[in-house]
Amino acid sequence: MRPILAIAAAEASGGHMNMVLPFACAIEMVHTYSLIHDDLPAMDDDDLRRGKPTCHKVFGEGIAILAGDALLTQAFVIMSHPEYACGLNSETRMMLIHEIAAAIGTEGMIGGQVLDLEAQNRSLTLEELSTIHRLKTGCLISVSTKIGALATGIEGKDVEDLTIYGRHLGLAFQIMDDLLDIEGSEEVIGKTSKSDLANHKSTYPALMGIDASRKKAKESIDQALAAIGHFDHRADPLRKLAHYTITREK
Repeated sequence: MRPILAIAAAEASGGHMNMVLPFACAIEMVHTYSLIHDDLPAMDDDDLRRGKPTCHKVFGEGIAILAGDALLTQAFVIMSHPEYACGLNSETRMMLIHEIAAAIGTEGMIGGQVLDLEAQNRSLTLEELSTIHRLKTGCLISVSTKIGALATGIEGKDVEDLTIYGRHLGLAFQIMDDLLDIEGSEEVIGKTSKSDLANHKSTYPALMGIDASRKKAKESIDQALAAIGHFDHRADPLRKLAHYTITREK
């Protein structure tokens, strides 16, 4: 979903897929590395991912850690490789690399994961939970739409609006993840259900209830759509992705 968001944001901004493709691929590599590490016994200790045994279950913990490390490293190889410049100048490429690095570091995805680990076995406030998910899940989603916009050379409010779209979409995506963990079956969602409960994690349904959580997800999608309301038909894929986020079953 994240590379699709980057490509869709570029197209909504008047660009084309090739301008952002290396960065979209890098984002998916980063996301996959985070899932491999997230499934490790030291983290969530999950046995299933996308309907198949997790990486450490098949290859062992050592190889799983190295696979994640390799994916993260290779993401930066692809983004910085001269062969994949795609017509972008060095300044723009450096800016995109910086945005992605910032989104996945200590003030983004990794920082959110740290807070998530520290939050196990204790009750969180809604504000604390929102902070964790904004960093752990939301940053990588919002940077996807942001770099898609920046790659095309647009500036100002349009970049900000596409970033806001990604931020609200990320929140709705996480809320739906929390709901699917409760309501989904392992056969459909492709991973162990009710793992949040087993790991004693605070979730939106646990703090707000199922109905209120679903309403919150819908409100977030409405805000995402409002942020790109002034974009023309080229933003329709982003609108469809927003609707998919709150109707998905896995």
